[in-house]
Amino acid sequence: MKPKMKRKDLMSNTDIWNAVIAVLSRYNISSEDKNLHEAFIVYQYYSELESGGHESLFTWFGWYIKEIGIDNYLDELIGILEKIGAHNYALIEKKYCQKMWSLYNSLENDEIEEEEFYNLIEKANGEYYKLNEELAELLEAYFVTIHNDLIQVVED
Repeated sequence: MKPKMKRKDLMSNTDIWNAVIAVLSRYNISSEDKNLHEAFIVYQYYSELESGGHESLFTWFGWYIKEIGIDNYLDELIGILEKIGAHNYALIEKKYCQKMWSLYNSLENDEIEEEEFYNLIEKANGEYYKLNEELAELLEAYFVTIHNDLIQVVED
């Protein structure tokens, strides 16, 4: 069941951004709602990369990547990034993510030295940050487009 919100509380893009994030914060990843799942995946990606780069993504969302497998995760993430017009971000993930995940797991198992992992992470994070928060703008537009699918908007 979708949460209800008053239209007067969703008047600006910032209001909608905050409302969608509030919905996503209560999301159960096993939900069957495709729009909610896609919004969660792309927002989780954005949040983790903004807070600590790819290492943060693997640290805090690695449980999900392990659960579904890196190939499935990348198919999912890249598909959503392309869907919202974040093609440059999709290219970064296509170029680096599989190798970074492999190195991350090798590092976790003490099979490699840190330097190899961090050199690749720095390259990928550098390309991400060169895009100057373009993803935030694309996410905001996406949230505005889908918020009625996630929230039951009621009149005042």
